[in-house]
Amino acid sequence: MTTQSPKSELNDYAGGWITERKGTDVPVFLKIFFPVLAIAMIAYLFLFINGEVNHSTRGSLVQQLNAVTGTANGFMYMVAAMISIYLLLLIAFLFKKSDHEE
Repeated sequence: MTTQSPKSELNDYAGGWITERKGTDVPVFLKIFFPVLAIAMIAYLFLFINGEVNHSTRGSLVQQLNAVTGTANGFMYMVAAMISIYLLLLIAFLFKKSDHEE
């Protein structure tokens, strides 16, 4: 009586740099980490939208630079919107069933 273990089917991506077993899902820590990272980017953007103006040593220099050059609030809000769209797409990707298996 011969017992053979079923051969696991491996998929190679990026020329062999990424190998995954067929039928695996995105790891749970990545499902948690990616949205947390995107939310942290949005929070950082709103906290330092005009630079670090409250810093004890360089805050006055940042305020003077902002007075001369002006602010870029519109651009920063656009970047925050792009990050938010990325976050929504990322969450949709993370929690959908993988369909790349044959």
